[in-house]
Amino acid sequence: PVLKEVFTSGGVPKVHCAVYVGESQKKRFVVPVSYLSHPLFQDLLAKAEEEFGFDHPMGGLTISCKEDVFFDLTSRLRRSS
Repeated sequence: PVLKEVFTSGGVPKVHCAVYVGESQKKRFVVPVSYLSHPLFQDLLAKAEEEFGFDHPMGGLTISCKEDVFFDLTSRLRRSS
């Protein structure tokens, strides 16, 4: 599966979830649900929980990190699957 940025408010494909990534301006990405259980992705989620708790005002998981960090992580996850 290829990571893709989604600008519409349309649905998310099955076995995928929406995440919002960025430090100040958030961009919406759709990633495979399988990423959520990976230890590297779990680290990002733990940091997001510390900052945002479970209240995600944008309707998806909000991860406050630099986009290049997120791209690097998802690239590694794609290569390892």
